[in-house]
Amino acid sequence: MAKKLKVTLVRSIIGLSPKQEATVHALGLRHIRQVVEHDDTPTIRGMISHVVFAVQVTEGRGAAEGEPSGSRKKAERSEAKS
Repeated sequence: MAKKLKVTLVRSIIGLSPKQEATVHALGLRHIRQVVEHDDTPTIRGMISHVVFAVQVTEGRGAAEGEPSGSRKKAERSEAKS
């Protein structure tokens, strides 16, 4: 199974160069705090390295491992209520 990376946009793309803005869009990020998941490949790592100041990267589990989308947020909300 290929490793997965969760990439989150943490900085606005306003003020970025056109190439950096295009890289962020190519990663599938459109809004601040939007999270996308990609395979851990050299291509994706290279794209991330060009905009490392605008994104946050964490290693994530793949959807094939049984993690339904949004389950982490739901669990965090239920823990916060307790």
